[in-house]
Amino acid sequence: MSFQSSNKSKQSESISLTPSHQLPLLIIFLGISSFPFISSLWPSIVISFFGVFLLIQSFILRLEFTPNDLIVWQLDRELRRFPFKSWLAWRLFLPKLPGILYFREEASPHLLPILFDPEELENQLKLRVGNLEMPRNSQNKAS
Repeated sequence: MSFQSSNKSKQSESISLTPSHQLPLLIIFLGISSFPFISSLWPSIVISFFGVFLLIQSFILRLEFTPNDLIVWQLDRELRRFPFKSWLAWRLFLPKLPGILYFREEASPHLLPILFDPEELENQLKLRVGNLEMPRNSQNKAS
């Protein structure tokens, strides 16, 4: 019983996720390390600049989980609000790298790079919309 009441109180709180710079640094590293292997430098430069772009985003973007919404903040300005009531499904792809958060709303699907602590993100998603998580082996069931 105390576990359920603990979960209920956590659901009623607003939580901002801790930023994680792993994904941008990994992309920058891949871009720089591909310099000697590619005949043209442009792909390496583009990959590296994309990593730098994501690194900057990891410093200025924040995710906040409220009792009813997922809010994306840029510095102190709200960029987008995703109400949980309109979510149909969600899944983390490659969460240990970290990778990408996929979620589908009634209106459209969304893909977000994981620029936040992946464990915190997964815990908050399971706490707030855990029943909508897509199973990892859903491809095997179709065959």
